[in-house]
Amino acid sequence: MIFETLDTYGHEQVVFCHNKDAGLKAIIAIHNTVLGPALGGTRMWPYKSEQEALNDVLRLSRGMTYKNAVAGLNIGGGKAVIIGNPATDKSEALFRAFGQFVESLGGRYITAEDVGIDVNDMEYVYRETEYVTGVHQVHGGSGDPSPFTAYGTLQGLMATLNRKFGNEDVGKYVYAVQGLGHVGMEYVKLLKERGAKIFVTDINQALVDKAVSEYGAEAVGLDEIYDVPADVYSPCALGGTVNEQTLPRLKCKVICGAANNQLASNEIGDEVVKRGILYAPDYAVNAGGVMNVALELDGYNRERAMRMMRTIYHNLARIYEIADRDGIPTYKAADRLAEERIEKIGRLKLPLGRGRTRFQGRVRS
Repeated sequence: MIFETLDTYGHEQVVFCHNKDAGLKAIIAIHNTVLGPALGGTRMWPYKSEQEALNDVLRLSRGMTYKNAVAGLNIGGGKAVIIGNPATDKSEALFRAFGQFVESLGGRYITAEDVGIDVNDMEYVYRETEYVTGVHQVHGGSGDPSPFTAYGTLQGLMATLNRKFGNEDVGKYVYAVQGLGHVGMEYVKLLKERGAKIFVTDINQALVDKAVSEYGAEAVGLDEIYDVPADVYSPCALGGTVNEQTLPRLKCKVICGAANNQLASNEIGDEVVKRGILYAPDYAVNAGGVMNVALELDGYNRERAMRMMRTIYHNLARIYEIADRDGIPTYKAADRLAEERIEKIGRLKLPLGRGRTRFQGRVRS
């Protein structure tokens, strides 16, 4: 059954990691290394079952292959999940045990932060392996990638506004932002700086209060966010929020946000087109974080990172061109752009990761 699933998704390797003493139960999924070693974050989540964790890591790692390919990076796609509650189950032993498993893969997988993980957790992982990005600046890392993800999302938004409305004036439009975590809050800040009207919601009331008091946003209920009169719906929390129940309620003309896997299904993606809504493919829009940490592989430079974020604008424009060229929805056009690049580079038969895993400039302690 598992191998049939791997055939369907196209994975190269899946590693089940267990350390009883440290309380570690984790899965590392390496989807594709044609472009280079697999890079993708580690998520810590209280999954209801091991099967749910496996399904999540397989889906997320495949998404990283496409995200990294569209972003123009010389890295493949991978992901890891740790089964546990990030509020109660974290420990130094757990993350160091996980780091040992990452190290055992010899650079085929490079990890980073994701949901439930922060830079402090990465510090423990880093003690056991150099194959980790998003570490603190004192180690030559870039720290928290959230501001870069938000800035990249803004670039994708501008390209999408230009495509839909013929201008990039962010402040002219109204936004419904769902999710005010590290990325969502930074995105709200960027929207506010450009004069936009913003509706916000989040399960954490303190974050909602912050968005209202600091950025002048208007708070709405968790379910009400789909009904507000917004030009742009920006999902910045968990995936699947554009679905059969919510899509008919959306008033927007654009869907553009930082969340992963925003469309509940391909059928929903097709329905989005029928309703005249322009969907900005999520993994192309939210690639800023992975672009930023990928630069750590050759020695991090913040100015270079900011320049790279701006390529997201051009990546989105290219996706819209492909959608027009081939007469397909934008979510399919993004996949096509990724697949075309992987195929072309794959023909070159480049040695895996040569010149890409040097981790120059790191100060190891």
